[in-house]
Amino acid sequence: MRNCSVVTEFVLLGIPNTEGLETMLFILFLSLYIFTLMGNLLILLAIISSTRLHTPMYFFLCKLSIFDIFFPSVSSPKMLFYLSGNSRAISYAGCVSQLFFYHFLGCTECFLYTVMAYDRFVAICYPLRYTIIMSHRVCAILAAGTSFFGCIQATFLTTLTFQLPYCGPNEVYYYFCDIPVMLKLACADTSALDCFLIILTSYSCIVCSILQIHSAEGRRRAFSTCSAHLTAILLSFMPVVLIYLQPTPNPWLNATVQVLNNLVTPMLNPLIYSLRNKEVKYSLRKVLQQVTFLPEK
Repeated sequence: MRNCSVVTEFVLLGIPNTEGLETMLFILFLSLYIFTLMGNLLILLAIISSTRLHTPMYFFLCKLSIFDIFFPSVSSPKMLFYLSGNSRAISYAGCVSQLFFYHFLGCTECFLYTVMAYDRFVAICYPLRYTIIMSHRVCAILAAGTSFFGCIQATFLTTLTFQLPYCGPNEVYYYFCDIPVMLKLACADTSALDCFLIILTSYSCIVCSILQIHSAEGRRRAFSTCSAHLTAILLSFMPVVLIYLQPTPNPWLNATVQVLNNLVTPMLNPLIYSLRNKEVKYSLRKVLQQVTFLPEK
């Protein structure tokens, strides 16, 4: 008979097949985490300090940078904590919080990419009406809407996952609490919560909203002139496809792709949006000069 004692904590076993590499992984992930935080912080400072960047596109990019700071912070501190030799245990509430905020931030970013695509469409296809369509009020509503719907999605996914009973075992064969690994630990039938259907439902509306741009010529022009935005979208959505929609899950592949998605993609976003933009590079140069000369004042 299965033990029906209620699980009060879980044990994160980390990335599969990396035993003995804790020190090397700690140094690698800490470096990536620091670069991610610094890169997005610099983008934030550049946008805030330059009045020329106070436009809708950079307003949304500013929010993206904020979420790119918090997104890797959901799983990285705990991972760095146990890679440094500390306890791998995480409380039940901590696991719930980790899963919720991971999908809240991730879903919000996906909705934000959609809003940014719409902004580029309006700027290219309706340039004379751009300031009217993308007014401050509209931008505020769109920004708030991304967080609202991201919260709805995350609440839906978290509730479905943790309404199931967890009565043992409590070892999570992963480096953070995510839906596929948590469903494996539930002592109940999870066929109705198949991960493919959950994630497909959660993200399908995002893809559909991008395809709702009516003009085919407008879509072509928008996509051809927004290579940075498209690159960021691909970096964001490809891990979702590889992890959640594969027919046969591969724990090591999933963990590797998740690490890239959690640490590398947020680190690359500042580079993607700055290297091809003269105004952003100019503002970044000014910020770096101010930081450099700050001690001399």
